[in-house]
Amino acid sequence: MELTLYRDETGFEALREEWNALLQRSRFDTIFLTWEWQTTWWRHLGSQRGPLTILAAHQAGRLVGILPLYSVREGEMTTLYVVGCIEVSDYLDFIVEAGQEEAVYAAFLTWLAGPEAPAWDAVDLCNQPAPSLAHTRLVEMATAAGWSAAVTQEDVCPKIVLPRPDEYPTPEFPDGWELYLGRLDKKERHEIRRKLRRIEREAPDAALRFVTAGPEVAAAVEDFIALHRQSKAAKHTFMTEEMQAYFRAMAQESAARGWLQLSFLDIGGRPAATYFCFDYGGDILVYNSGYDAAAVPQLSPGWVLLAQLIEHAIALGRTHFDFLQGNEDYKYRFGGQDTPVYRTLIRRA
Repeated sequence: MELTLYRDETGFEALREEWNALLQRSRFDTIFLTWEWQTTWWRHLGSQRGPLTILAAHQAGRLVGILPLYSVREGEMTTLYVVGCIEVSDYLDFIVEAGQEEAVYAAFLTWLAGPEAPAWDAVDLCNQPAPSLAHTRLVEMATAAGWSAAVTQEDVCPKIVLPRPDEYPTPEFPDGWELYLGRLDKKERHEIRRKLRRIEREAPDAALRFVTAGPEVAAAVEDFIALHRQSKAAKHTFMTEEMQAYFRAMAQESAARGWLQLSFLDIGGRPAATYFCFDYGGDILVYNSGYDAAAVPQLSPGWVLLAQLIEHAIALGRTHFDFLQGNEDYKYRFGGQDTPVYRTLIRRA
């Protein structure tokens, strides 16, 4: 196993052509590990945090691993984090070709113990999806090497497994939407239908609108940011100038690759609710949302829009509707089932 070390952003450029292809050969292909996401996060949110280190692992001349890291000095302790950690990236991991994990992990641990690694006291690998071997095999290997390693469940990502086209129509369920509703608790099914009927009755001009690409993206992102900040105090605080710039850049990057799904529920010709989602790898990823809290709260525009997005995802033939991190009640009311997200912490003895 040969490791190539990059100590700045030249690593991103050097690996650009092979990055996403390697990700597609890994155990968990996610937008949060794409070249586009990692570089945009680093440029807007990461570059001021600490020095960047990117390791590229080759086996017989073939790229089999990318390990993007940055280091942060906090008091007397220096910690290595994966690029994208901690904020705004719901799934993170080393990018390793499936079947090559042990060889890449062994090379990484050897590098950590050697003179080329930056000074470090801990390696903090956050937001690891369940299929990753970093919270299992890497921990075992690090412990065997004499370091302490601990794994905790950091959070959950509730997901809806969407109906497959081969599951309908049936005499009971004429389409995928009805099949989805049929899987819900009776109370929640009734509530969704009630809200949809009410908005049809009281706001007949209500319209679902998608912005996915083109010159409309820039204005749509500004509408999203405005609605996000209006939603509640915590969201207003979260959406700093720095974060706004990040969302603008990520919208353009994802739109260019066909991954953006920015949606609005317009009532009276004005956006009342919005969802910033990604359409990636056969799944819809629900990234963030906003609504006009003063507009038509009695019509539950956010709830209605979410139901429409699930129906649209089924019509597109998507596999999962992923609510991403957080155990908010509404995710389960729409049928979300928990998938775990882990955190691995390796420390020097």
